[in-house]
Amino acid sequence: MKIENNILKHYLKNVYFITGTAYAGKSTTVKMLAERYDMVFCGENYHSKVSDAVATPDAQPDICFLKTLTDWKEFVTRTPEEYERWIYSTSKEAAEFEVAELISISQDRKVIVDTNIPVGILKEISNYNHVAVMLSPLSMSVDRFFDRSDPEKQFLLNVIESCEDSKTVMENYRRGLELINGQKHYDEYTNSGFFTVVRQDTQKDTKALYTRLGEMLSASLQAANQPVHMSTL
Repeated sequence: MKIENNILKHYLKNVYFITGTAYAGKSTTVKMLAERYDMVFCGENYHSKVSDAVATPDAQPDICFLKTLTDWKEFVTRTPEEYERWIYSTSKEAAEFEVAELISISQDRKVIVDTNIPVGILKEISNYNHVAVMLSPLSMSVDRFFDRSDPEKQFLLNVIESCEDSKTVMENYRRGLELINGQKHYDEYTNSGFFTVVRQDTQKDTKALYTRLGEMLSASLQAANQPVHMSTL
């Protein structure tokens, strides 16, 4: 069974999507906007509890890839091209879980989500004034990938450092990151037609981006004749 996009768009009418590259401030901005406008907050990978439990190798082979790993060194030593393919295929597989989850929680509440749904799919299931793109400078997602202290990235760093010839493994892994965050994918965001902001300075730009996205969201809610509830920050 295939659900047509016009039906999905109807049932997602209370959902607002923030997408883009790493280090653009998406997670922080989504959380702040959710608090300001009294919306349900869905952080990155909010759907993973369900997708991890429900996905099957036949239907979602790339989501299930991590379940088949016998050694995480296999993950970090894949070719850059395979890593790129896997990342974007996983996003497509996960998009169905995201949409189902968002429909289930958004019927009586406005929802804002830090999403990995590809922009091509967002064009089909949402409206211009329900989607914003946040981008960091092109090289930042590669140069600063391991700067964050979150457990997932530090775990991968430890795996890489435990490999024989860890320097070569790190160079290979970074080439994968360069493909994933390369100009081709960056252009897909900038040419998407959605409201787009580029974060140049990780400290100075946060408030400015938050203000601009807040203005867009407020105007969108008012245009839809929905009450705007703004909490005091």
